[in-house]
Amino acid sequence: MGLQCGIVGLPNVGKSTLFNALTSAKALAANYPFATKEPNVGVITVPDPRLDKLAEFVNPQRILPTNVDIVDIAGLIKGASKGEGLGNQFLGNIREVDAILHVVRCFDDDNIVHVDGNVDPVRDKEIIDTELIFKDLETVEKRVDKLRKAAKSGEKEAKRIVEIGKIIQEHLENGKPARSVSLPEDGYALLKEMMLLTAKPILYVCNVDMDSVESGNEYTERFKAAVADEKAEVLLISAAIEADIAELDTKEERDEFIAEMGLPEPGVNRVIRSAYSLLKLITYFTAGEKEVRAWTIIEGTKAPGAAGVIHTDFEKGFIRAEVIGYDDYVEYGSEQAVKEAGKLSVEGKEYVVNDGDVMHFRFNV
Repeated sequence: MGLQCGIVGLPNVGKSTLFNALTSAKALAANYPFATKEPNVGVITVPDPRLDKLAEFVNPQRILPTNVDIVDIAGLIKGASKGEGLGNQFLGNIREVDAILHVVRCFDDDNIVHVDGNVDPVRDKEIIDTELIFKDLETVEKRVDKLRKAAKSGEKEAKRIVEIGKIIQEHLENGKPARSVSLPEDGYALLKEMMLLTAKPILYVCNVDMDSVESGNEYTERFKAAVADEKAEVLLISAAIEADIAELDTKEERDEFIAEMGLPEPGVNRVIRSAYSLLKLITYFTAGEKEVRAWTIIEGTKAPGAAGVIHTDFEKGFIRAEVIGYDDYVEYGSEQAVKEAGKLSVEGKEYVVNDGDVMHFRFNV
């Protein structure tokens, strides 16, 4: 299983509806708390117009996009860190994902009950933050106690780590998520090692009514102000609209519906791209007559590692990579024209792959 994003939020905020629209996996979406008990895992196709553009030049037999995994996790309530509701299960599931899509409700609808009686996205966010922070504090306190015992034996390194642990602990005690803590350079290894829930990168998704998708509303404005210092992306999505789009059978019907709504594209496309970026993933392409294909790698991956995504033999026997920048491919229109223009580069094992590279690997097995 690759890197995963987990959709979290209070019950009845639209998590499962959004998940269904993202994946067409048809998870249970119902108007009562804890409709989702077990995490639903879906595979999302990542929309990338570059793939279609390359296919126009190559005219392959097939086009294969890349994917990202997404998990719909049970709704959380106040007291989850102490086991209330499905708290232990929720917290265990969220620990397994690599990034968080936090859905908050920013619309009024008397027909959809709110677990706390009224709509307040800032309060809802704080409830989840508080529960995750409480759980993280348990983790940090146990670790710091263990480190203190080691430090008593006179281990200099242990004493230094205790100091870093205290910084993280105090940050959490002030009600702030671990992802925003400032540490000395040698402190981030401990933060990563503790695998704290609030250290995970986060994207906020405001679920709004149909009239607020473009400009937002009073709820979204207050929410944006509340998270301004987190430097996290905030997207406005109408899960109801996305659910309607997902129900349509053909691309033509979907395009027509989107145009009628005055939207440039489905909102789920923006969510998927942002989730992909949140996981620090990038895409490179292979292009030939049989197929034009997108491949997912982690940002910073070197050429042999990228080759290994296709097949482990490619990495083991890696010789070199022939690389064309996407913009150069589009400008010249074919691999041959790129070569004639001297824009194809031959790279070795230390080459760091760029997003959008069109690659061909030479290997020996």
